[in-house]
Amino acid sequence: MEKLEALYERVCGLDVHKKSVVACRRRITASGRIEKDGATFGPTTPQVLALLGWLQEWNVTHVAMESTGVYWQPVWNLLDGHVELLLVNARHLKTGPGRKTDVKDAAWIAQLLQ
Repeated sequence: MEKLEALYERVCGLDVHKKSVVACRRRITASGRIEKDGATFGPTTPQVLALLGWLQEWNVTHVAMESTGVYWQPVWNLLDGHVELLLVNARHLKTGPGRKTDVKDAAWIAQLLQ
């Protein structure tokens, strides 16, 4: 199978829930290696702003999040204007390989975005 070319160097996938926002950021180093890092934040404004600071540490340019429920909307509003945002259909994401945790979901979203 042919390896896909990365479109973006620094991305993040978000799995947004009522009580948490699970994030996985990915970046491609100068040597071509992929680095990953994950964290969990709360849904309140100060916690989402902490997420934004965490994204800015790696100069993340693109963020994708699932469109489940309405929980993504406040996160979108706070990140809008700071990074390029993509809202993805959760039904399409779930057709990927079996994932059983929010951390794996966030990592899968980031990988698909990159």
